[in-house]
Amino acid sequence: MAKYERIVQGDFDEILNRLDSAVLGGSISASFEDGSDYAQGDFRCAVRVYERYSYTGNNRVSMSLTLVGGNGRYYLSVITSGGSQGLFFKINTWGEEAFLETIEEVLEDF
Repeated sequence: MAKYERIVQGDFDEILNRLDSAVLGGSISASFEDGSDYAQGDFRCAVRVYERYSYTGNNRVSMSLTLVGGNGRYYLSVITSGGSQGLFFKINTWGEEAFLETIEEVLEDF
């Protein structure tokens, strides 16, 4: 498992669209699995789940992305999982970390 958390500022829809484009454009095997949106007044919350194939781990990796907040200030939490090998211990997490890196560059603008 790899995790990335950060406060981002800007337009909610623009942030979410750029993150979505980065994830789906970062790998030929990346796919959008499902999502959920909630809004009440200025408060917004979006949850997205993605998946892709990890060549280094020879398996599939999932990514959960949550963007929540309001008034131009949002909390982002991104967690990857499923890319490790081993029966009792996590041996290889390269695929999870590489999947997470696809969104880090996008956030430099926010």
